[in-house]
Amino acid sequence: MANTKITSRVIADDAVTTAAIADDAITSATIADDAVVTASIADDAVGADQLASNAVVTASIVDDAITSAKIADNPTFSGTESITIPAGTTAQRPSSPANGMVRYNTSKTEIESYVGGGWKKVTTEAYPILADFLVIAGGGGGAAGNNGAGAGAGGAGGYRASYNSETSGGGGSSESTITLTAGTQYTITVGAGGAGGTGSANGSAGSVSSIAGTGITTISTVGGGAGIRSGTGGSGGSGGGSGGGNTNNSSGTANQGYGGGFSKYHGNGFYGGGGGGGAGAVGQDAFGGSPLAGGWVSGDSGAGAGGNGVASTITGSSVTRAGGGGGGALMPNGSTQYVGALGGSGGGGNGGQSVASPNGTAGTANTGSGGGAGSSQGASSGGAGGAGVVILRMATDQYSGTTTGSPTVTTSGDDTILTFNSSGSYTA
Repeated sequence: MANTKITSRVIADDAVTTAAIADDAITSATIADDAVVTASIADDAVGADQLASNAVVTASIVDDAITSAKIADNPTFSGTESITIPAGTTAQRPSSPANGMVRYNTSKTEIESYVGGGWKKVTTEAYPILADFLVIAGGGGGAAGNNGAGAGAGGAGGYRASYNSETSGGGGSSESTITLTAGTQYTITVGAGGAGGTGSANGSAGSVSSIAGTGITTISTVGGGAGIRSGTGGSGGSGGGSGGGNTNNSSGTANQGYGGGFSKYHGNGFYGGGGGGGAGAVGQDAFGGSPLAGGWVSGDSGAGAGGNGVASTITGSSVTRAGGGGGGALMPNGSTQYVGALGGSGGGGNGGQSVASPNGTAGTANTGSGGGAGSSQGASSGGAGGAGVVILRMATDQYSGTTTGSPTVTTSGDDTILTFNSSGSYTA
């Protein structure tokens, strides 16, 4: 029978070149098993660009085929997660250790490295637990009008903040974050708002809010100043408004709030009460002259408005808090300004608005805002100050979840926010 096969013996060396072979003429199906061995492949003949995607998988690599000699110096690992280093007991340490080795010791639950001829623990301290805060005390209550002479409004509670370089009250700078200690319980106190005056009484000051615990300096804010029916407004985080024609301004607390406005006797038996100070601005002074003066028109005189509050984004959106209350007035019936003044932005209560509705309104709850003063047109009561609030913000991966007092827990980005509307605690 004629020979129909061409064997390698009848083909001269280098007679068949790659240029003489049609594309795709040789496939894996036409190559005998074990026909191509490592010795038949020239060094560097197969590069990464000649391998199909996913052509080399772990199952195709012989055990121990990749050694340190085949890995480039100073390799770079891509990705965003992690690498896992060797782990074993103390007894499983390498028998011939060398300086620079690193492993996880499961007996000691520590990462260790062989350094200077011995195994040493690699220090793995926990990240510091950093928390931002907003602490606002309770707002002061407004004074009763009750046929008086221009009652003063309540001042806002003291305001201290650290988040996002936002200012504290009274024009104060943003404060530093606090560092909490894991396992330590921190006491959160939320101050109550001061009561509004009734009958012929002044308002009451608001109460202190604070964060306290081992390892930190207590962060405390002063309650809002009381609105006064006749005299200088009470001092506080922000000062209360003065009443009864008293022309002195009350004081706020440095870096927490502003002072309250003074009262004014307009003449002919008419008065305006001072507005309560806010965290962001002073309470307005009563203004204007006698309604019986020549050329006077409605609106030329009145009570002082409350000072504005301060905005914060610590909860993830901008919220204004700690406004002062609006002062009360004694003006002619029919005047647009015989009604009490408006409270400041951020929740300040309005002064009594009419003979039919003479009572001052309360400061908004959990904003630390001052209460409005009662109208002096008739029997009236002052509005209560709003309760304070304490807010903590920290990285979610450091939040322990251990609280008392039922704070509202929310998230924003990578952070968890605790809003305490009443007293409680947080354990880091």
